[in-house]
Amino acid sequence: MSTSLRRVLLLSYYFPPHGGAGVQRTVKFVKYLPGLGYEPVVVAGPAGTAPAWAPADPALGAELPTDVQILRIEEPEPPQAGRWRSRTRRLLHLRSPFARWLEDGLASTGAAVADRVDLIYASMSPWETGDAARALATRVGVPWVADLRDPWALDEWAVYPTGVHRRLELERMRRLLDSATAIVMNTPGSGEAVRRRWPALADRVRVIPNGYDAADFAGPAAQPDPRVFRIVFSGYAHTSYGRSYRRFGAVRSRLGGAARGLDPLSRSHVFLLDAVAEVLARRPDLAEVLEVHLAGVGSDDHAHELSSVIAHGYVPHTRAVELVRTADLLFLPLHDLASGVLNLTVPAKSYEYLASGRPILAAIPAGDTRDLLSSAPSVTCCGPKDVDGIARSIESAVDAWRGHGTHDVDRSAFMAPYERRELSRRLAGVFDEVIRGPDR
Repeated sequence: MSTSLRRVLLLSYYFPPHGGAGVQRTVKFVKYLPGLGYEPVVVAGPAGTAPAWAPADPALGAELPTDVQILRIEEPEPPQAGRWRSRTRRLLHLRSPFARWLEDGLASTGAAVADRVDLIYASMSPWETGDAARALATRVGVPWVADLRDPWALDEWAVYPTGVHRRLELERMRRLLDSATAIVMNTPGSGEAVRRRWPALADRVRVIPNGYDAADFAGPAAQPDPRVFRIVFSGYAHTSYGRSYRRFGAVRSRLGGAARGLDPLSRSHVFLLDAVAEVLARRPDLAEVLEVHLAGVGSDDHAHELSSVIAHGYVPHTRAVELVRTADLLFLPLHDLASGVLNLTVPAKSYEYLASGRPILAAIPAGDTRDLLSSAPSVTCCGPKDVDGIARSIESAVDAWRGHGTHDVDRSAFMAPYERRELSRRLAGVFDEVIRGPDR
């Protein structure tokens, strides 16, 4: 890379050969920042571990610049504690061995190059990434930028033992973000939530959403069997967690540790399959044409023995995009929430769904995801657990397909602000602003 580029130390526990939405965000920034004046130097977690939220996807590494410098924590991760020890530590609000290992590992690994960078950027979570960035920034006297891929303690998806624990985490969040020169949130709602809760931080908040890479959609899509109507769900399926949460979730909610009405089970394909079963019970003739494709972690966890369901399990990102582009209907689910509680996150796959040009059925609550999708063409929205609404939408889509097939919808103008090059340009703009300082 050119020596004229400014250098940014990029801290990211999740990084290739691992995959997942968080990894994709970081990879695309590393891919496009050099063309915008910034040379990323990456400090990442060990390559050999397999984090639960980032299954292996080595192909993502092929998108990185060949000369990018990648440093990795050399110390092995501490062994996972047993369930009861983990619960006790959470109840006592104690830091885990993993948290200490990650903060120390990122900080000590990054120290080797931190005195030769212009700023430090932390891709969070894990939230300890920010602690390491703060320590390094203080040591070498450069600014640091916090990029929150999820809104941390403000996230309605996050569950704590009690409201006291949530308030303690909110205070930890405030203290850490107060040390950052800029704070990047990835939805309008989460950015506004930070500004509203901590007005002193408001001027530092910028919103840079997730998006899609036009290069991932280059070339013609595969042509599946035209006699089959394909429903595709691609993403992390929280089926097991959703079922277990239902056993204790009401208690957590009453204690203030969970958002009112939170139901993680709907952030899966469970209600989609219920709806498909309902459709086939009403319209047995559709059994010959209806096909449901499930791809992602947990996608093989389903109760229905429907012959029309094909569970792919976790697939690499390139394969997931291929599946999305062959859909006659894309299904996007989210967790349910009580009326008046807004969703502050947008699943990363939402942008690739939109970029594909295929029709979308979104079973989602009020909030950022609905605000985005409801303003786009050829998107149908219903409630997260509205099985009848999902079923009726599927029937309507199949009938329309039988009449004239499925054609791509032109969303190019709508999606232009969410292209990865544009998002990287906006991040580079934040870096420019941070390096210039408030008085220049």
